[in-house]
Amino acid sequence: MAVPERVRPGATRPEAAPALFRLLAEASLSRAALDACGTPMALADAASASRSLCYVNQAFEAFFGYRAAESLGRPAAALLFHEPQAAESLFREPAARRTLRTRRKDGSEAAVEVSVGVIRASDGAVTHWVLSFDDRSELELLRDRLSALRAAG
Repeated sequence: MAVPERVRPGATRPEAAPALFRLLAEASLSRAALDACGTPMALADAASASRSLCYVNQAFEAFFGYRAAESLGRPAAALLFHEPQAAESLFREPAARRTLRTRRKDGSEAAVEVSVGVIRASDGAVTHWVLSFDDRSELELLRDRLSALRAAG
C-alpha cells in the first residue's frame, strides 16, 4: 500500500503519520535547544576520515567567527586547532576533555577546554562526535599573571 492511499482526505499531517510527525518535532526541538545553548557546539561525522563538521550551533558561529556554511564539510581538527595533530587525539579517547589552543577565523587564538562525546548507532558503532567548547582564555591569562607575580616577588 502506497503512503498516499493511507492518508484520509482532509487529514492533517500529525493524523496521517503521528510517529513521523513526533520524530520530526523532537528533532526540531533538539536543534532549537542546541542553537539556544550559549556553549559553542559542533558535530563531526565519524564516517568521514577527516571528521568533517556536519553541524554547528549559533554559539559556535559567534565564538569562532565561521558561519555554518563556511564550516560544514570541513575537517574539525584542521579548521579549529592550532595543532591539528594534538586535536586528533580527542577522537581516539571516548569522553575526552582537554584544554587546547584553538584558532578563530580572524586568526586570533584562544585556550578552550574541549569536551568530546560520542553518538552511537544501534549496533554500537560511533556515528558522530559531539564537540563542546568552553573558553578558558581569561583563566589562562590570570594564571600567567599569577606566575609572573610569583617569579618577580
